Amino acid sequence: MSNKNFSRRQFLSLGLGLMSSTALVGLAGCSEGPSTDAAATTTAATGAVDSTTGVDKDAFNNLVASVEQASDDVINANAWAKSVKEAGAIRIGATRTSAIFSQLDETDNKVYGFDAGLYLGLTRYILGDENKYEYTQVTSDTRESVLQNDTVDAVFGSYTITDKRKEVISFAGPYLSTQYAILVLADNSGINSVDDLAGKKVAVQSGSTGPDVMAQYAPKAEVQEFSKDDECRAALEQGRVDAYVVDNTLQMGNVVKNPGKYRIAGDPFGPEEFLGIGVKHDNTDAIDFINDFLKKFEDDGKWDELYKISIAERCGIDTIPEPPAIGA
Repeated sequence: MSNKNFSRRQFLSLGLGLMSSTALVGLAGCSEGPSTDAAATTTAATGAVDSTTGVDKDAFNNLVASVEQASDDVINANAWAKSVKEAGAIRIGATRTSAIFSQLDETDNKVYGFDAGLYLGLTRYILGDENKYEYTQVTSDTRESVLQNDTVDAVFGSYTITDKRKEVISFAGPYLSTQYAILVLADNSGINSVDDLAGKKVAVQSGSTGPDVMAQYAPKAEVQEFSKDDECRAALEQGRVDAYVVDNTLQMGNVVKNPGKYRIAGDPFGPEEFLGIGVKHDNTDAIDFINDFLKKFEDDGKWDELYKISIAERCGIDTIPEPPAIGA
């Protein structure tokens, strides 16, 4: 069966460790940090895995560099893209602390990860140079405001598409789907499913969908809100909370980045969520242009390659999933 024939539900079972026993075996390394075999295979296959980020930097940089710049006709036909090109830089809202999505490597001052690959590719597509972007750090509390006050042109921040958010901003995509997962310290054997969160102190990110998901799936948990991922993990490490709940792809990144410190407790849970790229409310030009870029990125095989480099090789996932339908 071709990878492109997998459904979104199979995406979850294969890529995020739900129903497939094969996927569970493949993600076991990711749950406890990359397995020795998986790490050895990745290193042998690429020979360039960076010890700081865990990413094959040469493969990542070559992928970004392979994005061809859009023609002047394509740019000029879209008011949003034309304004970005005339400005000489695209203003990106993102983070630089997510191992899977966007991690800063201080040795070369470059970012690596799935979101980073997309926004660097988009930058190159519009401006011909992936370095022509201006970075604004965002948190789950500030993603809407930086779009509303025109601080950034687009937000790439593992940004879940919700009806509530669509009242104030708009989304291009989606480009990835996920569910929620529970992060605990590696030596915590008492939490192994969402049912075990009753009566426990659980960290979530404020401004995320975490509080609503917890209210629905673990209403007896004592939820504590923090503004950023590292604050949630600090509370976990300091014993102020028993667990941390956020989407599974971020949790995989936390485990990969900190081998032996954490584990993902049980299977992902909650509704299937879709990650999108935030733009100013009702900016149809931005939505259309970014969606066209994403479709080309997928059709050219670059989405598959980016998933492989940023996620699959680092978590022992053998099958590249099908991306969600753009515009869905």
